[in-house]
Amino acid sequence: MRTLINNATIVNEGRIFNGSVLIEGDQIADIVEGNCHIETGNTVDATGLLLLPGVIDTHVHFRDGGMSENPAGNFYTESRAARAGGVTSVIDMPNTNPQTTTLEALEAKEALAARDSAVNYGFMLGATNKNIDSLLAIEPTRYAAIKLFLGSSTGNMLVNDREQLDRLFREARKLIVAHCEEERVIQANMANAKLQYQGTPEETAALHPKIRNSEACFLSTYHAIERARKYGTRFHVAHISTATELSLLSNFDLGRKNISAEVTPNHLWFDDRDYAELGNLIKCNPAIKSNDDRLALWTALEDDIIDTIATDHAPHPLEAKHKPYFDAPSGIPSIQHSLQMMLEATINNDELLTMIIQKMCHNPAVLFGIKDRGFIRKGYKADLVLVRTGVEETVTKESLLSKCGWSPLEGQTFHSRIESVYVNGGTDGTAEQLVFCK
Repeated sequence: MRTLINNATIVNEGRIFNGSVLIEGDQIADIVEGNCHIETGNTVDATGLLLLPGVIDTHVHFRDGGMSENPAGNFYTESRAARAGGVTSVIDMPNTNPQTTTLEALEAKEALAARDSAVNYGFMLGATNKNIDSLLAIEPTRYAAIKLFLGSSTGNMLVNDREQLDRLFREARKLIVAHCEEERVIQANMANAKLQYQGTPEETAALHPKIRNSEACFLSTYHAIERARKYGTRFHVAHISTATELSLLSNFDLGRKNISAEVTPNHLWFDDRDYAELGNLIKCNPAIKSNDDRLALWTALEDDIIDTIATDHAPHPLEAKHKPYFDAPSGIPSIQHSLQMMLEATINNDELLTMIIQKMCHNPAVLFGIKDRGFIRKGYKADLVLVRTGVEETVTKESLLSKCGWSPLEGQTFHSRIESVYVNGGTDGTAEQLVFCK
């Protein structure tokens, strides 16, 4: 089957130009500047639309381990929310039930996603204090990266055995992606906060950035980066959230970096002033912090200090979020609107637009070694997104596809709309398992 997307505004590899893309089967067969007059029988008039590579979200929690039904989400529901938002590939995290810490658990998840996913999929394997031997023995092309929790979060996969950490950093043949928060700082802050505020009117989500504060993030990131430098480890800081951590990073070209970093749209969109209205709905780990931190993250993104944008999509049932602060879980469902959130900042700014596509599409493919995706290139998989800008679309509860059924963005009006999403060549294309080259 051949499809011609004709006369689009293509955003790819630092360029914005008028052009057309020919799809044959699941691949991009040709890219032509300007209009194209090839007869295909299936021509899409994309006049006035942006044509983007499909977003690769390298940090999602779809909650599905295959053992029990999760009320927050599963691969079927969350992958459809992803696809509606222009995300065509995801990498799922290992803190599920069961945890993805063995080859057997990885294979079970692959089978589950092959059955249910609407987007292309890959998985991280989780490190624990007890599985380093077996983890290092698994063929590294089988999975996307090693996920390391240096601060406790949903799923209780904290790794704090220094001997095992040293061995992992010394011997890993794969990128290590870490959740960096210093557990001792968090636990001390938590104990003090509970003594002062539990059961009082001050027990609100506004405590979250004070408990999981900048010190906790900086200390953990500092020690992790020092360990990575000592052993020459490829290391990626997940969901960076503070201005202070940025001093630990460089702005080299991604191909020259051993140490890289990710930011979420939520940490670029919200700040601590939003807790007053949204409360636990924006409680996540690491915490959303000050407006100064948010602005510093934007600057670092533009200066290539931060390399990728990923959602950390993490749904929870709404009733759980309505519990008192200390009992409410951390996590925000955001994958359906992540591209629109980022496009909102690019209105009338072409330089920012090309940068956003680099961080959401190109760099994830490069960093994780994802074969033939993330770019609009001849011979690559036809994962593509058509977006109409200059139109208003408001987030409503009825429009949400995540199983949890809520979003902190309800009522938000965006000035773009996802028109069509192509996965492996079709708007109804079948998802595939991602192939990792390194």
